[in-house]
Amino acid sequence: MSGSTPVPGGGASAAARGASAAAAGTPARGGSAGSSGTRKRRAPLGAPIVLLAPFLVLFTACTLIPIGYAVYLSLFSERRSGLGFGGTTTQVFTGLGNYTRALGDAAFRDGFWNTAQYCLLYIPLMLGLSLAVALLLDSALARAKRFFQLALFLPHAVPGIIAALVWTYLYTPGISPVIDALNSAGTQVDVFGHPLPAIVNIAVWEWTGYNMVIFYAALQAIPREVLEAAVVDGAGPLRTAFSVKIPLIRASVVMVGLFTVIGSLQLFTEPVILHDVAPGVVSTWTPNMYAYSAAFERNDYGLAAASSVLLALVAAALSFVVTRFTRDRGEKRTGKRTSQATSKRTETAR
Repeated sequence: MSGSTPVPGGGASAAARGASAAAAGTPARGGSAGSSGTRKRRAPLGAPIVLLAPFLVLFTACTLIPIGYAVYLSLFSERRSGLGFGGTTTQVFTGLGNYTRALGDAAFRDGFWNTAQYCLLYIPLMLGLSLAVALLLDSALARAKRFFQLALFLPHAVPGIIAALVWTYLYTPGISPVIDALNSAGTQVDVFGHPLPAIVNIAVWEWTGYNMVIFYAALQAIPREVLEAAVVDGAGPLRTAFSVKIPLIRASVVMVGLFTVIGSLQLFTEPVILHDVAPGVVSTWTPNMYAYSAAFERNDYGLAAASSVLLALVAAALSFVVTRFTRDRGEKRTGKRTSQATSKRTETAR
């Protein structure tokens, strides 16, 4: 016999339940949780703090403090006395005066217009080309994949200033063998007369290989069973690429697009190098160049800080719009696929 007394209904007595609960280490009904139960252990905070401390220190020193100092500088302007003959320089609080001056300057607004044209031409071209190359390398027909990955990534390893100087050499008539060959063939090419395509070409040459590596890594993470199922269903290479592969790497495409938008707003190196040879590229051709000119050519640090803060706000707003737009489209596609799957199941059940 066991030590428990059966009760009507096939259950055990309250004493037996209490004994079994005590043996299992859980408090009996009506007992104290603190006396018979084990208290939950709290996770130690020492290890996360130690691991996060270097990042937090660097993030504060290299990001938060410079942003705060830029906002502080944007609220002040320098006033000089003595008509330039040994006078003193004082900082005067102007509030939003520097922001008003920046927004009222036509050169600053034209910089945003030039950047917008650059984004409209550069972002679709670079994303489409890098995605197409990644799909080609991921296809079964590709050969020497490692060689082409390295060859396409090498332009990104070249510093941006060196790349811009090399392309400036290739754009200059009388020096460039490419331009001279086109001119001798009867095709007159004036690259510096229309600098926007030249700048876009340099950026595409630099960043296509880098983003191709990201897309190729995402494609390699797709389960092979999914691709084999598409082939069994009769999908060809193009149908598999557009209907299976690209939707499955959508997160990578969105991430690359977001970073490309932010990087495009910070366009600086390529137009600065072309500034000395292309008449159309002025010193305020982009908002970054406007801030640089205000700080180091006119010594107006308040205006430079205000224009930099405005550029950061525009970048944050565009990042939010891109993220929200892509997320909403993803949710709509997911809901549509769910509804289609539900309708198919209903039809099958019928």
